[in-house]
Amino acid sequence: MPDRLPADGATRRARGFALVFAALMGLGACALILLASYEDGLDLVDMLRAGLILITTAWLAWGAAQALLGLVSQAPRFVRPPDWQPSTRTVVLIPICNEDPVATFARIAAMDQSVAAAGLMPWVDFAVLSDSRDEGVAARERFWFARLLTARAGQGRIFYRRRHSNEGRKAGNIEEFIRTSGGAYDFAVILDADSLMEGATIGEMIRRMEAEPQLGLLQTLPQIIGGRSFFGRAMQFSAAFYAPVFARGLARMQGPTGPFWGHNAIVRMRAFAESCGLPALSGAPPFGGSVLSHDYVEAALLARMGWIVRFDDDLRGSYEEGPENLVAFARRDRRWCQGNLQHSRLLRAPGLRGWSRFVFLQGILSYLSAPFWGMFLIVSVLAVLTPHRPNYFPLPYQLFPVFPDDRTKEVVGLAIGIIGLLVLPKLLIWAQAAFDRRAEGFGGARQALRSFAVELLFSALTAPLMLMYQSRAVLQVISGRDGGWPANQRGEGRLSWNEAWAAGGWIAGTGAAALLALVVFLPGMVVWLVPVFLPMVLAMPIITLSSRPLAPPLFSVPNEAAPTEVIGISDAIRTSWEATDAAERALGMGAPVSG
Repeated sequence: MPDRLPADGATRRARGFALVFAALMGLGACALILLASYEDGLDLVDMLRAGLILITTAWLAWGAAQALLGLVSQAPRFVRPPDWQPSTRTVVLIPICNEDPVATFARIAAMDQSVAAAGLMPWVDFAVLSDSRDEGVAARERFWFARLLTARAGQGRIFYRRRHSNEGRKAGNIEEFIRTSGGAYDFAVILDADSLMEGATIGEMIRRMEAEPQLGLLQTLPQIIGGRSFFGRAMQFSAAFYAPVFARGLARMQGPTGPFWGHNAIVRMRAFAESCGLPALSGAPPFGGSVLSHDYVEAALLARMGWIVRFDDDLRGSYEEGPENLVAFARRDRRWCQGNLQHSRLLRAPGLRGWSRFVFLQGILSYLSAPFWGMFLIVSVLAVLTPHRPNYFPLPYQLFPVFPDDRTKEVVGLAIGIIGLLVLPKLLIWAQAAFDRRAEGFGGARQALRSFAVELLFSALTAPLMLMYQSRAVLQVISGRDGGWPANQRGEGRLSWNEAWAAGGWIAGTGAAALLALVVFLPGMVVWLVPVFLPMVLAMPIITLSSRPLAPPLFSVPNEAAPTEVIGISDAIRTSWEATDAAERALGMGAPVSG
C-alpha cells in the first residue's frame, strides 16, 4: 500500500481561496438580509431567511470560484517520449444494460480501429460486460458482438459476457470482472455504453499510469457529442465552452484526492481490487442497499488507501453522449440525487481523508440547495405577508450603519450578487476564449457570444424547472421513496405535448397558482418573482420546444466543424450497420427483435 500523499501547496491555496470566497459571498448575502431587517429588530423569520441565503449563495460562489481558478490556471504539461510503448496490459471495460447494441458495438469497433492506428493493439483488449435483463436485447447483443468480431478480427482481443444476476448493478458488474479476470491486466479503462475515446488518448492514459506508480485512478473530462435537439446542443455547447475552465479549477482544488465520475477514466487494477469493494449499506433503500453513486465512494476508498486519484483536464479525445431533453435529464438527475443523499451515511466512515468527506458534503449540498432556494422564496413571501411579527432579537440601532428598511434595496442587492455569481464567470470565459482565439472553434467570437447569450437565457428559463424537479427528488428520498436505477433510454429525442404535460404539468400548475396568489395578495412582489414563476407556468412549451431538432450554427462546437478521427469512424460504422440491420430485417434475416 502506498504512503499517504498530502495535498501540495498549490492545491491547499486553491482550496483556501474557494472556501474563503464562498464564505465571504455567503456572509455578504446574509448580512444584507439582516441589515435590511434590523431596524425593527430581528425575529425568527429574519434569522431563517439569513441562514438560507447564506447557504445557497455560498454554494453558488463555490461554483464561481472554480471558474475563477480555472481562468487563471494553466493545465500541466505532460511530454510523451516519441518512442514510448506500453510495458503493461490494459482492458477497456464497457458495462451495458439494455442498450442499443448497434450503437454500442459501432463505438467499440471505432475505438478498436483507433487503438490499432495508435500502435496499441498488442497491449489493449476490450470487454463488454452485459447486465441486460431483456432476453430480446441480449440476443441482439450476441448477434452484433459476432458482427463486431468479424469486422475487427477481434477473436482473443474483444470479449463479451452476460451476468446471470445484475447484483450491485454497474459497480457489481465491474467488480465481478475484476474478481474473475482482473489478474490478466494491469489497468482498466472504464467506459459507459455511450462513451467514445481516441486510441491515442487511451495510450496517453496508460503512459501516465506507468509513469506514476502511486496513481490509482486517472479521470478525464468527457466532451458531449451527438447533440441534435435544442436541449442536447445547449448541453453540448456548455460542456465544450465552459466545462474545460470549470474543470481546470476543480482539478487545482482536488489535487491528489480527485474525482471519479464512473466512466471515461483509467484505474490501476491492483489498487481498485484492494480498495474499492462496496458492501451493501444496512437498511432499505433509499439510504440503504446498493451504493448508487458508487464512483465518488470508490475515489474516496482509493484515497483512503493512499493512492493518488487525479483529474487531468488536459486530456482530450474523451467523449460521451448526453440527454436530448429536459425530462431525460431530470430522470437521470433523480438517481444522482438519491445517490448523493445516500452519501450522508458515509460522512463519518472510518479512515476517509478530510477532502473526501468534504466532496461527499458538496454532493449532498448540490441537491439540498434546490429546496433551500425554494424555502427562501417561501419564507421571504411570508415575511412580507406578516410585517408585524414578535421581536425575539431586539438590536440597538447604533450598532449598525444607516440602512433604510427598504425591501427593494434588499432584493436588488441579492439579485445583483446572485446574477453576478452565475453570469460573470461565464462572461469571463467568453472574453478569455475571444482573446486567446479558442472561440474560433465555436464559429468565432461573435457566434460564440450569440450561443453564450441564448444558453444563458435558456439556463434562466430551465432553472426554476430544475429547482422543482430536484426539490421533489429530495423530498422523495427523505420520505423513503426509492427511485431505483431506471433503465437508460439513450437517444430519447422529441417530446410531444402530452409527454410534456405528463412530466411538467404539475410544475405549470404550481407556478400558475403561485403567480395568481401573488397578483391577488402581494402585487408589489410580482415583478421580482416573475423570473421564477413564469418559466414554471411555461414548463410544457419549454420542455417540448427544447426537445426539437436544432441545426448549427447556434451552439456550434469544434468537433462538429472538424470531427476527430474516432468520431468520424464511429458515425460511419454506425450508419452502415444501421442500414444493414434495416435491410436484413426487411428480408427476415437480421438480428432478433428485442422485447
